Amino acid sequence: MKTKLILLLILVFLMVPLNMEAQCAMCRAVLESEGNTSAAEGINNGIVYLMAIPYILVAGVFYFVYRKMKT
Repeated sequence: MKTKLILLLILVFLMVPLNMEAQCAMCRAVLESEGNTSAAEGINNGIVYLMAIPYILVAGVFYFVYRKMKT
């Protein structure tokens, strides 16, 4: 069981790109015109985290349903 979980986690981490860009065009234009790159990076990271959480929750629900259906 632990080996399957570890393999699943490794697979998920390999699928996630290291450099993700998730800003909309308007947010990017405003943040880049100011010249403050740290604010732009913070906004980008926040958008990525907000986008990832629902997918992780749905994957967890599907995993538990699959486990219940298998037993």
